[in-house]
Amino acid sequence: MANRMILNETSYFGAGAVAEIVSEAKKRDFKKALVITDKDLIRFNVAKKVTDLLDDSGMPYEIFSDVKANPTVAVVKKGVEVFSKSGADYIIAIGGGSSIDTAKAVGIIIANPEYSDVTSLEGAVDTKNPCVPIIAVPTTAGTAAEVTINYVITDEENKRKFVCVDPHDIPIVAVIDSSMMSSMPKGLTASTGMDALTHAIEGYTTKGAWELTDMMHLKAIEIISRSLRAACDNDPIGREDMALGQYIAGMGFSNVGLGVVHGMAHPLGAFYDTPHGIANAVLLPYVMEYNAPCTGDKFKDIAEAMDVDTSGMSESEYRKAAVDAVRQLSKDVGIPEKLREIGVKEEDLPALAQSAFEDVCTGGNPRECTVESILEIYKTAY
Repeated sequence: MANRMILNETSYFGAGAVAEIVSEAKKRDFKKALVITDKDLIRFNVAKKVTDLLDDSGMPYEIFSDVKANPTVAVVKKGVEVFSKSGADYIIAIGGGSSIDTAKAVGIIIANPEYSDVTSLEGAVDTKNPCVPIIAVPTTAGTAAEVTINYVITDEENKRKFVCVDPHDIPIVAVIDSSMMSSMPKGLTASTGMDALTHAIEGYTTKGAWELTDMMHLKAIEIISRSLRAACDNDPIGREDMALGQYIAGMGFSNVGLGVVHGMAHPLGAFYDTPHGIANAVLLPYVMEYNAPCTGDKFKDIAEAMDVDTSGMSESEYRKAAVDAVRQLSKDVGIPEKLREIGVKEEDLPALAQSAFEDVCTGGNPRECTVESILEIYKTAY
């Protein structure tokens, strides 16, 4: 069996890296950008750090700022309409996963208009053409959307999220500049950071994991677990480390998939508009407990990457130590421990379980799942 690796063409790292956007756009002879972002990043002058560079260089652009958390089919369709009328030939996506996911969907549909209904992009779709060129500028350290071949869209009409997997959607340039993340409030820093940790742990234990991605995921776990607390306190080194750690996790999981934590988190976003990182963070330790019997000695590696001394521990002890380390980190950064604390309704659990079972991420889980087993995890986490 061949193991495939797909990574974006060019990435820049470090404070001030956004300056490279202009040189990359000029080098590629781009004419006009559609800047895809959200209204908060406009309001708080975060997007301005990029648009000022474009203004100073005389590079034309138009802004689409209707992006919302858990981007919807309707938002994507509006973005396609705006791009089509703008005369743009590339996209600059500024924001968290929502902005970059919106940009990916817009770019794919512009290049492949047969998918203009948006919902037909669900799953591993074999599109014909690469998407409109995207320069991705993350403002959160979590989703790693700038380096992945995945994006997630919400179908509001049917109260579900669907995952799209397409090598044609990967941004050609990623700019991971921690100065773009310095205005993130503590709660958002915590939730997106725990999302990144979930990516690393699920990527390390998923069915498709192999040596190259294992290396990435273990390093990501190490970096994230040592730096998230500091990042939440807006420590510059913590911010820089988190920006790198989440990117490394993205390099891995994009190529091997995830598991039932994400499968269960997606319905929470569709049903309640729950922030994705919080949903993952609450569910992660409960799913780890469920998966433990099918992970070999990988939980020992996870515990050690999180600075736990496993010397002399039995299998059951180091598995518990890994889960405990995740729980402690989550608690330290202020994540709730139970689903009821984030607005989940007990009567919705059966419907959530059915939706999670059907989610594409669930298929990669190391332990087989049924609707009933997923329901039990939800109940335990409730």
